[in-house]
Amino acid sequence: MKRHNFSAGPCVLPGSVLQQASEAIINFDNGLSLLEISHRSKPFVDVMEKARALALELLGLEGKGYKALFLQGGASTQFLMVALNMLEKRAGYLNTGTWSDKAIKEAKIYDDIYEVASSKDANYNYIPKGYDIPSDYDYFHCTSNNTIFGTQMKEFPNSPIPMVCDMSSDIFSRELDFSKFDLIYAGAQKNMGPAGTTLVVVKEDILGKVSRKIPSMMDYKVHISKGSMFNTPPVFAVYTSMLTLDWLKNLGGISAIEKENNKKAQLIYSEIDLNPLFKGFSSKSDRSTMNATFTLTNEDLKETFETMVKDAGINGLNGHRSVGGYRASMYNALTLESVGTLVDVMSELERKA
Repeated sequence: MKRHNFSAGPCVLPGSVLQQASEAIINFDNGLSLLEISHRSKPFVDVMEKARALALELLGLEGKGYKALFLQGGASTQFLMVALNMLEKRAGYLNTGTWSDKAIKEAKIYDDIYEVASSKDANYNYIPKGYDIPSDYDYFHCTSNNTIFGTQMKEFPNSPIPMVCDMSSDIFSRELDFSKFDLIYAGAQKNMGPAGTTLVVVKEDILGKVSRKIPSMMDYKVHISKGSMFNTPPVFAVYTSMLTLDWLKNLGGISAIEKENNKKAQLIYSEIDLNPLFKGFSSKSDRSTMNATFTLTNEDLKETFETMVKDAGINGLNGHRSVGGYRASMYNALTLESVGTLVDVMSELERKA
């Protein structure tokens, strides 16, 4: 039976990428495993350089003063690293969920943080709008997609100060003017590759403006100067991310995958809205194309529904404990067929009820 993986992360990956990555573990360079070659060897240096170049190419940022890095520590380390490299006096944060809330907590260690707006009052089921960004702050931070709550920023402000965005769960999923952002970071395991590496895309001219001394391992300028090879990189995670980016390029890039993502989102949200047994969690205007969150309107059907889901080969549908219900994560590599299978189960439950 085919399995349909709706896990919120680690994400579903293309079959061709999994095949190539598994083969590289056995034989990557003349009988040597990817896991045992030197990260300084030309075969892996080529991988790193290609991965960084693909990231800039897909985002349309080549030749625009940006550098791409593949670092360790996940997006959680970036909460701290952004502040270390950019926070001198005060910064503004948009609080739209668990991860932005954690980013605020880490940044507060170093200086004053101002929440320009928050949706915490409604358990983060919407994206705040109409807020002002102070022009004398060091930077503005936002989170593009909220995996737990199923909300997504559809528009971004014209920030008068450098704009930083955590794009962990929707990176490479839709076309945006990425040049509006001065720094983008994204943990690979949501929409790009396996856990273990984090993509950072940063405009070089925003760096070097803080007075504090930054530890080498936390300094973006150090990592740029070393070609993202300051220390031993997570070779498997970088290689698999490179394969995924190459797969996306061959599909036609972000514009092509965005069309597929919109089809998947339209299919499941139509069922949620039309089927009286289900109710969406997030505000309709802010619904995420990556993570559809919903609940049953009749909890007596929970056991029946979950048995049907299991029998259909559907995996990873349980919602986060802070929301409950269900969460269908529809990352780039998830097929329209898989979403159709889930929708069929939801429709069948209505017929049975």
